[in-house]
Amino acid sequence: MDLPRTRPRVGHIQFLNCLPLYWGLARTGTLLDFELTKDTPDKLNEMLVQGELDIAPITLVEFLKHTDELVAFPDIAVGCDGPVMSCVIVSQLPLDRLDGAKVALGSTSRTSVRLAQLLLAERYDVQPDYYTSAPDLSLMMQEADAGVLIGDAALRANLHDGPRYGLDVHDLGALWKEWTGLPFVFAVWAVRREYLEREPVLTRKIHEAFLESRNLSLEEVGKVAEQAARWEAFDESTLAQYFTTLDFSFGTPQLAAVAEFARRVGPTTGFPADVKVDLLQP
Repeated sequence: MDLPRTRPRVGHIQFLNCLPLYWGLARTGTLLDFELTKDTPDKLNEMLVQGELDIAPITLVEFLKHTDELVAFPDIAVGCDGPVMSCVIVSQLPLDRLDGAKVALGSTSRTSVRLAQLLLAERYDVQPDYYTSAPDLSLMMQEADAGVLIGDAALRANLHDGPRYGLDVHDLGALWKEWTGLPFVFAVWAVRREYLEREPVLTRKIHEAFLESRNLSLEEVGKVAEQAARWEAFDESTLAQYFTTLDFSFGTPQLAAVAEFARRVGPTTGFPADVKVDLLQP
């Protein structure tokens, strides 16, 4: 018999960009109400789609492939409206000279690599020779002319290693904003439909808890940055800038951006160009 679980199985991306969404949960003690699984975006994608998690962040591309099984939480996402700082193309050549060049795609990313491929093909009119690589800048630059990185590795490349080694660092959020005038969404929070049907009240309470955590973290962003700086390779002011550069909202402008991204890449990425996004209702 499939016995009911007492705690929802919730995913947590092990990147700094999600810290503000969980810091408040730990502060209030709400985190104890979850069975929390920490992992990389690609692993959490698989676990949510396969039913090993009930609620989790999921990269936009994978969410759009599985909208029949998933419902998105409104008002909460990981995105940007301009620079994002931690989703980048690091290159030894100008982007318009990457036609036929080797470009390494970080293995932990789905949405950023698809966005990078879209930008290079349609904005810069180049078709590089892509291959998948571990998200390690030094390894990438030994074999490729450019690489796509996300998360903490991208933040290090953007702020430290890229400038140190004379590499060009191109912010994917900024490139998309310049091109389309829209914000961008890299990951949404989603619940499995079957879990929502079984636990509608608890699901909405979890959504509210995440919103309260996000709001508390941004109100006390100095404290979040101060604590994170104790174990990260970035100082407090840099982290505060990063956390306030990110856009954690998911409303009408972000839905328009999702629709535009889907229109451009859907048919070649595994979902319809007019894919429908269902949002959790109050």
